[in-house]
Amino acid sequence: MRAKVIDGDGMKNKNSQQSLLIVDDKQDMLRLLKQVIGSKLDCKVDVAQSGYEAVEQVKRKDHDVVLTDIKMPDLDGLSLMKEILAFDPTISVIIMTGYATVEGAVEALKEGALDFFQKPFDNDMVIHAVKKGFERTNLLRENRRLQEQLHSVKEQYGFVGKSVKLKKTIELISRVADTDVTVLIRGESGTGKEIAARALHQMSKRRNRKMITVNCPALPEHILESELFGYVKGAFTGADTDKEGLFLAADGSTILLDEIADIPLSIQTKLLRVLQEKEIRPLGTTKSIKVDVRVIASTNQDLEKKIKEGTFREDLFYRLNVVTITMPSLKEIAEDIPLLAQNFLEKYSKEYGKEGLEFAPESIRCLMQREWKGNVRQLQNAVKRAVLLASGSVIWPSDIPNDNGQDSAIQMLTMPCVSHLPYKQAKEEVLSRFSVAYLTRILQESKGNVTLAAKRCGLERQSLQRLLRKYKVDPSSFRVRTSSQKG
Repeated sequence: MRAKVIDGDGMKNKNSQQSLLIVDDKQDMLRLLKQVIGSKLDCKVDVAQSGYEAVEQVKRKDHDVVLTDIKMPDLDGLSLMKEILAFDPTISVIIMTGYATVEGAVEALKEGALDFFQKPFDNDMVIHAVKKGFERTNLLRENRRLQEQLHSVKEQYGFVGKSVKLKKTIELISRVADTDVTVLIRGESGTGKEIAARALHQMSKRRNRKMITVNCPALPEHILESELFGYVKGAFTGADTDKEGLFLAADGSTILLDEIADIPLSIQTKLLRVLQEKEIRPLGTTKSIKVDVRVIASTNQDLEKKIKEGTFREDLFYRLNVVTITMPSLKEIAEDIPLLAQNFLEKYSKEYGKEGLEFAPESIRCLMQREWKGNVRQLQNAVKRAVLLASGSVIWPSDIPNDNGQDSAIQMLTMPCVSHLPYKQAKEEVLSRFSVAYLTRILQESKGNVTLAAKRCGLERQSLQRLLRKYKVDPSSFRVRTSSQKG
């Protein structure tokens, strides 16, 4: 399979025209199709009078769709299609013939053809099929681009994304990582503060020793104090032996104080001593112990407000706030959502034995338009649920429930994201979203059975099939695969 000639972002230049190759051994048919399609679609049209000539053109040029006759003297259309798809499986191939049979159409579609037409055919049908082919090829290449970008992007210590804001954050982490300065990591819940802390540790000279993480709000005050600083035998009732505290366990390494804003004032005073004197004093003793610990603290709270309220020591704040790293919210790095979603899709598809899952384009749009108050963690959970709920090989918007239980596909219809469009275009967009959501739901309920789905929605089977083709909803992706098919 070839590597596509694409721009630096992995996609065709937006200003470049899409390209169609028409293959037929009859000159009149080539001339007619080129004139009809060229007058209706903004695309570059090339022609070839034989299968072998078509193969050479496909290998030499960058075609998106191939429209080919099936009966040709040197290389028939089906053989040509196999050669094309072996070379680049993202190219959409449409077959046309003057000798159509049901068996021939089934074979062509089974081998990978996007559509199958019998001559003479309606011009509008061919134009629609070519247009659909361009859309399919764009989708396949965009999915490939995301996968290649995800695998090529250096996942630095758990970070996934290429946004400018995230790159600047990673750059700051790398600059201060191999020092002993105290770092305060701030940011909303779910932005990856612990990932940043682990990156700081992994990039430092302390990386060969385990980082100690303390979830400060999870421990009551009296337990937190003994956990952090340790105690000696007899320090309190039940202290039957000496206990090494977490600061001592982190000697020579890094300690992360997660949600530092929730530490009680009495412990804040002792923590200040650790930062100033580099020593701890276990409960029940007057003896201090020197420790070599790099301290990282994190919080999603407003420390300045807590200082004014008298619940957080100002001197401790300045000791912690030597270097501040603020993790960007998902809203600030929205351009990374497709990459993050693809990363989580691959992770959970593998974990739950559902390899081969992919997002429908509507689903990516849905994820991009959502308000992620829980940031990356919320996105991760949404994709995880979608993988579990997906009934076929494609994740549709209806597989991504919102926190209130409402389908994302339905929510998309009420979102103010079309108000900037002209009325006619906005109406078409909302109608398209409704149709995709409706067709998706009806096929999920019928497990991909088109006949049953047609009965449920009160349509003739042919009418439903036309709608499915129009909105690019594939019934086969909703069919439950047997264990032999999965293997």
